[in-house]
Amino acid sequence: MAGKNAATLPRKTYEQELLRLQAELVKLQEWVRVTGARLVVIFEGRDAAGKGGTIKRVAEHLNPRVARIAALPKPTERERTQWYFQRYVEHLPAAGEIVLFDRSWYNRAGVEHVMGFCSQEEHRLFLRQCPVFERMLVEDGILLRKYWFSVSDTEQQDRFRRRLDDPLRRWKLSPMDLESITHWEAYSRAKDDMMVHTDISEAPWYVVESDDKRRARLNMIAHLLGSVPFHEVPPPVLELPRRPASTGYERPPRDLQTYVPDHAATLS
Repeated sequence: MAGKNAATLPRKTYEQELLRLQAELVKLQEWVRVTGARLVVIFEGRDAAGKGGTIKRVAEHLNPRVARIAALPKPTERERTQWYFQRYVEHLPAAGEIVLFDRSWYNRAGVEHVMGFCSQEEHRLFLRQCPVFERMLVEDGILLRKYWFSVSDTEQQDRFRRRLDDPLRRWKLSPMDLESITHWEAYSRAKDDMMVHTDISEAPWYVVESDDKRRARLNMIAHLLGSVPFHEVPPPVLELPRRPASTGYERPPRDLQTYVPDHAATLS
């Protein structure tokens, strides 16, 4: 495990290894598709812990028809009256699919509990039911992997500050994110309680040290690849066909269509 004081990974080393791991993820995806496996990967952690960036790198070269990201909004009024896990069940994979949960049913163990969006009894019920629910998923054949991205308080605050100053990433911040700074210890206690109840042998938690985003991404992806017993599936043999001879088609005059202006030409 990388320590918090480990030297920052050089960008070139990081990019080379990331590309290698992403190629392995493509092999994993093909194995899932061909064998009909079902893979669920849960990404949890504090705000700005690096979950989104890691998910982006995991999914970057995967087929969106096989691997999809589930990032559920807050529940509707109707969903609030359902069994808590019900809306998540709808997003579980069918055969040959991978689902990456950008936050998950563990919202109830974290933000909902800390911010008072659920009652104490609802929170206790979740901690009782969650291990049962996950055992049912695993027993049914779903490959379930759970990752907790652990970030220090100083690093989280630095990331918040950088986002505030970056117009391209400011959208990532919400008042709720900033409020989490003042509830640091409450979130810590909630996480510890969650781990006690839901770190089960059938679906253990894996903690990713994420103060260094590059190390966190590589470590998480490498672990995922090593935890799934997949093998390389030979790709189908494809051959580019010869273009047939013209049958006399003529393209309509260009002035009959509306073209996008050549913005790129203004840059030279």
